[in-house]
Order: sequence, then structure tokens, then C-alpha cells
Amino acid sequence: MDTSRLARAALFTVATCTIGILALAGCTSSAGSPAPTTTAVRDGKTLGAAVPAPPMGEVVGTGTVMDVDGAVEFCMGAVAESYPPQCNGIPVVGWSWEGVEGNETSGSTRWGAYALIGIYDGETFTPTQDPMMLALYDPMAPETPVDQGPGDSDEATLIEIQDQLPGLLGDDGSQYLSSMPVEGRLIVDVVWDDGTLQQAADDDYGTDVVVIRSALRLVEG
Repeated sequence: MDTSRLARAALFTVATCTIGILALAGCTSSAGSPAPTTTAVRDGKTLGAAVPAPPMGEVVGTGTVMDVDGAVEFCMGAVAESYPPQCNGIPVVGWSWEGVEGNETSGSTRWGAYALIGIYDGETFTPTQDPMMLALYDPMAPETPVDQGPGDSDEATLIEIQDQLPGLLGDDGSQYLSSMPVEGRLIVDVVWDDGTLQQAADDDYGTDVVVIRSALRLVEG
């Protein structure tokens, strides 16, 4: 396994890709955020129609590989705390458990948390290297606008936008993963974005309101 390439891949760890149901309520906006005079929510047609081009080359992502009766998915979003766990993800092509450590089995379900390198064609993920157990993977998180201070949107507006997202991006794990208001912005995690979804969100809601984060990232060098 080429672990050095994994170590060089700058990837944030999606906070909801490990066991647990995402709680979308209870977040607070920054204390200094001004109340909006008009709503920032539009019809969302731009974001709903936006389709990022598949990445050119290998990508890396982290999440749970879920194998149910031989149907394997890569779940980079929330995983239900059932036993066995359940999740929605993107189909994995050519997966084999041979020689792969760090997994559990219950009945016809087998699962484990891994960092994967492979090819994403917009619908399916094909591993090109051996998986790395997520417990051994420690990437560096990229800088986002959240690191640059609070935004200006109030929480009520962000929650209104948040409520639109499953209808716009789908909630089956094939694109939309999670979202949460954080200090005046809505942070939205998706499977893959090359900037197309971010531009659409800016067009729909204004700049620095919605921050799109891609769970899959290009492998560098």
C-alpha cells in the first residue's frame, strides 16, 4: 500500500462519516451577526441543476465501507447506530475483503472504516490501492472560510437554506452528505465538487453564505 500518497493527500475528515446520526439542530450563529432585511433564500434552481464533472485522476476519501449481501457502498456521510450499522453511499466496484483488516461482520453485513484511494466516475468508486484503516490515517485539513472568522448570515436564514438541500442535492448519499450552520455560514459536505456546486450556491444564496466541502479530494503528486 502506498501510504505516503495517502499522507500527502490533504483531506478534511468529515465529522459525520463515523458512527452516529447527524444532529442538525442546536447550532448557534455568531453573536455579532446582523439580522437580515430580506431572506437570502431563492428558488435553488441553479444548485439543483448543477452537476460537477467527475475528477480527473485518483481521489481520496474517508468513510465506512458497507457490504450488505455482496453489494458494497462507500459511505462518507452519517452512519446509523444500529447493529449492524446502516448507511447510504456510492457503489464500490471491484471491492475485495481479502487481506483487509479492521472490519466487523454481523449476518450478511460486513463493514469497516477506511481511507480509500481510487477513481470516481460521478456515480461509482473503484479502488486503485489497498484501503488504509481510518484509525491510522491522519490527513491535514484544508483551510476553509470558517477559519477566517464568522460569516454574516443569521441562523434562521441558514436553516431555511438547509431545509432545501435534500430536495436539491438528494439525500441518498450519492451527493449530499450533511450540513450544519457554523458561525454565520452553512457548511455543506458533498461527495464531490470541482467548484461547480460552490458557484451554484453562490449564485443562489450570495457569496460567503454556503460553503461547499468535497469529501473526495484529488490525490496530489
